[in-house]
Amino acid sequence: MRGPHNIWRLIRTGATFERTGAMKAALDALNAPGRVRVAARILGWPFAWLGYKGDPSLPPVTRAITALGPAYVKFGQILSTRPDVVGVELANQLSMLQDRLPPFPTERARQTIESALGEPVGALFSEFSDPVAAASIAQVHRARRIDNGREVAVKVLRPGIEGAFRRDIDAFHFAAGMIERLSPATRRLRPRDVISHFESVVNGELDLRLEAASASEFAENTTGDAGMAVPRPHWHLSARRVLTTDWAEGIAMSDVAALRAAGHDLQLIGTHVLQLFLRHALRDGYFHADMHQGNLKVAANGDIVIYDFGIMGEIDEYTRRVYAEILMGFIRRDYERVARVHFEAGYVPRDRDIKEFARALRAVGEPIFGADASRISMANLLAYLFEVTERFGMATRTELILLQRTMVVVEGVARSLDPQINMWEVARPVVENYIRDNLGPKAAARDLLRSAQVLGRFAPLLPEFLERRMPELLREPPPPAREPRRAGIITGMIAGGAIAIAAMLAGLWLG
Repeated sequence: MRGPHNIWRLIRTGATFERTGAMKAALDALNAPGRVRVAARILGWPFAWLGYKGDPSLPPVTRAITALGPAYVKFGQILSTRPDVVGVELANQLSMLQDRLPPFPTERARQTIESALGEPVGALFSEFSDPVAAASIAQVHRARRIDNGREVAVKVLRPGIEGAFRRDIDAFHFAAGMIERLSPATRRLRPRDVISHFESVVNGELDLRLEAASASEFAENTTGDAGMAVPRPHWHLSARRVLTTDWAEGIAMSDVAALRAAGHDLQLIGTHVLQLFLRHALRDGYFHADMHQGNLKVAANGDIVIYDFGIMGEIDEYTRRVYAEILMGFIRRDYERVARVHFEAGYVPRDRDIKEFARALRAVGEPIFGADASRISMANLLAYLFEVTERFGMATRTELILLQRTMVVVEGVARSLDPQINMWEVARPVVENYIRDNLGPKAAARDLLRSAQVLGRFAPLLPEFLERRMPELLREPPPPAREPRRAGIITGMIAGGAIAIAAMLAGLWLG
């Protein structure tokens, strides 16, 4: 229930950050200005005693986030991939949130499995380990199927996780509503819609049957992609609170030293991660939307193993084309093209000046090109982008939230492997291939054929429609000014019928 009782939850959030020392650590990492530090101190210090104590053995920010609950951990996971935003030290501290949280007892996991699958664990698996990884929502056990000896990963939801997430998200909804009421200027960012989107994503993670379906679909989409592997789900050993998949063997992508010691080319892996994400987003419109290091491994042969499909992103074909055009415009430093695409797609209100918007985009893009990638401040770049969106009244588009967030995360993963990586140069071949296949003459012909096929499907309905509507149209005594319109309607019907019939014949001929 999104009532005022959530004020208490938000106060405890600030108090927990103050009590654990996370407030100062976070402000230091973000280089917060003096006035922000003073305000945080004044607001946090009196309530510090109300905060959660957390685990004293953990670093301050990690200690605060883990004490506050799973929804906060999700945000911490995102920050852990951005050493260029929060600093290397804090990013390293937060990396434990990806898969090294405190596990719950193995016996509880066994009880959950037996309840969900209806059989004792010993009847399903000849081996069943203690937790090998634990994250905000679930933990993973290594096991071996008793029927065929195959090694598998068994993922089990944390006890009571559904209620914990509901409480956190309830407080987020309340905070978003308060922000919109107290600061009307923030409404263009649609904070309540953003939280609703986050809620829908989390709810999907809490049903492991949906994750199994996502893994299956993603594996089918990427069957022909070289240099990657996807663990397949084992359906009869999965349920709402349990998911069994192939075991993903490899070195965790977070262990850079081990990857280097094994002889892997870190620069190549970083490039491959970025290009895989872009290819899946643009080509398929269906992509892994939680590609932090905790969900990636590198196999002995150099393949990138992608797993944990709790959060997936999906974008329609039109949005993919817009996104590709924007990326291509930045890559080619054609800021007028980028601005025009934003206006044509309705991302920027039409009463704004397109030339001025193009100049603002130039100020965002130009510092990237020709600069040493390690010297580019992503924090400053994101801050300036935020200023641009505010100045031009751009509303937050919830359908792009996962895409934008994942882009930031994936770039962070790639940069952890190769600090000199240039996202734009790496993206160029993937985006160019997509544009060639989807925005050129071949794509136009394919779109026309698809439209004709749709008309062809409705062709059998045209005779009945014409018989029913033609007499009514012909009996109407419209004024002369309307006569051309009626003629146009009739002509359009006849033309549409002709196109539909032609499409049916073409379909038969092509088939």
